[in-house]
Amino acid sequence: MMRIAYSTVLYLLSPILLSKLLARILRDRKYLDRLPQRFGYGFSFPKAAKRDSEAARIWIHAVSVGEVNAAVPLVKRLKARHPRSPIILTTMTPTGAGRVEQALSGDVTHCYLPYDYPGSVRRFLKKARPDVAVFMETEIWPNYVAACAGRKIPVIFANARLSEKSYRGYRSFRRLIGSSLGMVDAIAVQAQMDAGRLLKLGARSETVHVTGNIKFDIVVADETREAALALRSRIGEKRPVWIAGSTHHPEESLVLEAHAGIRNDCPDALLLLVPRHPERSAQVLRLCARHGLKGMLLTQIPHELPGDTDVVIGNTMGQLPMLICASDVAFIGGSLAPVGGHNVLEACAGGVPAVYGPHMFNFQQISDQVLAQGAGLQVMDERELGETVNTLLNDPVMREGYGTEGLRFVEDNRGALERISELVEQHMHRAGDGDTVRQ
Repeated sequence: MMRIAYSTVLYLLSPILLSKLLARILRDRKYLDRLPQRFGYGFSFPKAAKRDSEAARIWIHAVSVGEVNAAVPLVKRLKARHPRSPIILTTMTPTGAGRVEQALSGDVTHCYLPYDYPGSVRRFLKKARPDVAVFMETEIWPNYVAACAGRKIPVIFANARLSEKSYRGYRSFRRLIGSSLGMVDAIAVQAQMDAGRLLKLGARSETVHVTGNIKFDIVVADETREAALALRSRIGEKRPVWIAGSTHHPEESLVLEAHAGIRNDCPDALLLLVPRHPERSAQVLRLCARHGLKGMLLTQIPHELPGDTDVVIGNTMGQLPMLICASDVAFIGGSLAPVGGHNVLEACAGGVPAVYGPHMFNFQQISDQVLAQGAGLQVMDERELGETVNTLLNDPVMREGYGTEGLRFVEDNRGALERISELVEQHMHRAGDGDTVRQ
């Protein structure tokens, strides 16, 4: 009954959803790409494989860039172990789609996930015909979960986390969310705190497994480090370099103010400024000029960066890990503005000291652990940001200490990838001959 009410509300809200989609299209034409897929049409999937555990059809949903990054090692592991199993990877955003193309081209078939309307869900599942469904992080779509359960498709939530804010929001719809969680076959949570919140919402205790965070299994590839060294030689091997990664409006202004202060003490300091959404790079470039700083887009750097350049703006997808490795200090965006922060582990895995603001509520446990480990520093505002980065840039011994602790922190907490892979494989083995229920 609750799901019928939920679906009815979804249909009633369709004009609002469509107006928001139109607004996104006007801001970013990439939202026009494969538009029918968002309503359950226009798919092109590989031919269905034989229904057996060695060729189970895997569907993984990763809403955007962060979730895709978490899915990459899982996809690689599953493809290595089950090369005959086709993998369909869905996202909701063009930036997520771009990251899939960059990191997993040839390993998966990508499409946009249709909205959670009953008809769209039926059309998608009829075409995709998955044997197992894996939702990265905590994407709870009641109609998808129920439709999979009705077709005997095991549903797994992988690398699941639930912040206090999200928990309070879901609690307002506890009957609906609890019913959905009760149909999920396995929930691999990052921490005990996440397990507790999901159990309170209605997850079955036998389905909840504390596996750790798959993002600890990040390994910086040799080619990434080589590309970072090559970039550093172009932008100035002897220049102090810091990065502000995955920033949001109005955070860039605060970062640029901090950088202006740093340059008073360290005139040749260079900032790599990487907005979370690359389509904002031209806007950020204009912002640099308003702050009296000379900026240049990353893609426009000549063989050697002009010495009077103050800021280089990252304007392409998927290069953040390389840019972090090319830097001496890393600021984690989304933490000076009340966005909730982003993944601090990318800096730790690169052996680069991490600095972040007071708003890390989406990564609260990990950010607290980073501080306790001595792998990062927290600041309260742009003034403290400038002072802290300046101190680190001028103290190589201190930088090395924080970087070493970051690497140790990541290495000590690896293992979630193996545990989550095993959970998925257990449910792949449940894939039977149920073609009739999957139509």
